[in-house]
Amino acid sequence: MTRDVVLAIGLLAAAGLLTAALIVVLRPYLVRYAMARPNARSSHKVPTPQGGGIAVIGAVSIVLAAAWLMLPQIIPHAANLAVIVAAAIGLAVVGALDDIRPIQPLPRLLLQAVAVLIVLAALPADLRALPALPWWAERALMAVGLIWFINLVNFMDGLDWITAAEIVPVTAALALFGASGALPSEASFTAVALCGAMLGFAPFNKPVARLFLGDVGSLPIGLLVGWLLIVLAEHHLAAALLLPLYYLTDATITLVRRFLRGEAVTQAHRSHFYQQATDAGLSALQVSARVFLANVVLAVLAALTFNASRLLQIVLLFCGCVSVAVLLTIFRNGRKPGVR
Repeated sequence: MTRDVVLAIGLLAAAGLLTAALIVVLRPYLVRYAMARPNARSSHKVPTPQGGGIAVIGAVSIVLAAAWLMLPQIIPHAANLAVIVAAAIGLAVVGALDDIRPIQPLPRLLLQAVAVLIVLAALPADLRALPALPWWAERALMAVGLIWFINLVNFMDGLDWITAAEIVPVTAALALFGASGALPSEASFTAVALCGAMLGFAPFNKPVARLFLGDVGSLPIGLLVGWLLIVLAEHHLAAALLLPLYYLTDATITLVRRFLRGEAVTQAHRSHFYQQATDAGLSALQVSARVFLANVVLAVLAALTFNASRLLQIVLLFCGCVSVAVLLTIFRNGRKPGVR
């Protein structure tokens, strides 16, 4: 094994164990001060503690800092990474406040925009994912896309295990892509740390969940994964589009439908395809398992885009769209009467 592989395995294990340990320590306080009460959007029926994201983001931050302190040469752009992690921590604070006492949509969006602008400022000036566009237009598109990605991760975090079923395969794929040189080392190790942290959180969130991420977790996770996808898109745009395709499609179609129906898009609801699936009879485990499998398929398709011709990349994107469409159809139909 190379040094980087050994380090990645160590980071993965350390992030997972540290997340689990932090959850064990924090859970009594979360039970006392951070209970999620069932509402119109909820899939749970009884009050459940939230705030597991504190452990996830805390573990990611700690293991990355420890790795840099022990081996500073592995993260050559440590200052930029520190800025990005700081923005994620700031967004976690916003999420924590929102968990305790909901923040109005406009100030919440403005605070998210500040975190996004900080991340974009930390990107290399010459990073271009869509070089056909003017630099300023591309950066504006990145800002809008990153704000949307933060929110869609938050919107989709409404079912036991579903966020783990999304983030684990996506970050694992990003880590593997990084090992092949598709990502800089700071991005690769961040993907490894986040994957490990989500694995450490997963046992506490398995159906029926004993703990939720909360906005304190979903918002910064969306920011970090969105940043990773932007970095990947510099040289592998098709792969960066394929990896989050299920989340992008479910959340975007749902939002557009609600908007066209004149519904308040900021209000809690149960219109997402995964929520329709549970309402129609599929269990949380069945839904999350299907999401996980779909993301594995999308990760394989993303890997196949590497060194592929432009035509083949388009074909692979089409295959990804078809696989997501099949999943959404399954979720819309749910469990039909008489089918086990």
